[in-house]
Amino acid sequence: MDGPSATEREAGDAEQHVPGHAEAGVIATRGLTKRYRGGQLAVDGLDLTVPAGSVFGFLGPNGSGKTTTIRMLMGLIEPTAGTARVLGRPMPRAARAVLPEVGALIEGPALYGFLSGRDNLLRYDAADPTADPRTRSARVAAALDRVGLAAAAGKKARAYSLGMKQRLGLAAALLQPRRLLVLDEPTNGLDPQGMREIRALIRELAADGTTVFLSSHLLDEIEQVCTHAAVMAQGRLVTQGAVADLAAGARGRLVVTTPDPAEAARVLKEQGVADVTADGDRVTGEPPARDLAEVNAALVTAGVRVRGFALERASLEDAFVALTGEGFDVAS
Repeated sequence: MDGPSATEREAGDAEQHVPGHAEAGVIATRGLTKRYRGGQLAVDGLDLTVPAGSVFGFLGPNGSGKTTTIRMLMGLIEPTAGTARVLGRPMPRAARAVLPEVGALIEGPALYGFLSGRDNLLRYDAADPTADPRTRSARVAAALDRVGLAAAAGKKARAYSLGMKQRLGLAAALLQPRRLLVLDEPTNGLDPQGMREIRALIRELAADGTTVFLSSHLLDEIEQVCTHAAVMAQGRLVTQGAVADLAAGARGRLVVTTPDPAEAARVLKEQGVADVTADGDRVTGEPPARDLAEVNAALVTAGVRVRGFALERASLEDAFVALTGEGFDVAS
């Protein structure tokens, strides 16, 4: 008699955790694809691996396929092709087993406007069959305090600002300890102080052992808070890896500080420095392949008063431009 089919084996996986798969990543996709009716290809053959314990930034302009990917990972929509495993189990087949271990904030929180922030969380908690009702009030109070909403807990949710609603949605995701936290644009609508607080909270959660999967179109957000990142563009994965490695893949900018910017710019161009720009006493450009000590010597020989000569570390934005050949339009 023949052994179990591939479909039967995968269905068995859905019922129990498979340790070997967890080693491959808290999230792992292979060839994940979503094509909508009408032919629109939203996600195209995505191979993604999110290491356990990472703060993983999912980066791309609006419309690059980030939210569609997250919706497939959470079992909200079916992929057209390919596979997705979350916490070692296949999605969406194993959604009932996986989702209690995942906290998620996707496309903004769904709130009851006529209820207070506290009562919204009490209702969320009551809907969780694993939540102990005897400790519900304490859990809700702790979650509100953690996102800085304790003082506004009694205020009706319809009176909350967009940033406060984002905080409340995050509090809902934190009512129970989670192995994985999935956040879609979590600082959307927050003022700079609120952004700093949420980023600090994300770091705390990661330090406690929670893997955080964070989508954003803000390059500096990913660079400040994430250990790993993937870059999406037009539904396709451009690159993924440790944030430091991604930035290191792009050359930094040569920066010369001088009271003689016009002469410095002329000499730098002669020395093979590309894309030379001058702003006040600061002249920058793409460093040439030759020894930078020779470039510095040429400046001095030409009588340029060099006050500073350095190679600035490449940013994630530099890496994005190098990888895609285009700018990153954060307003798109």
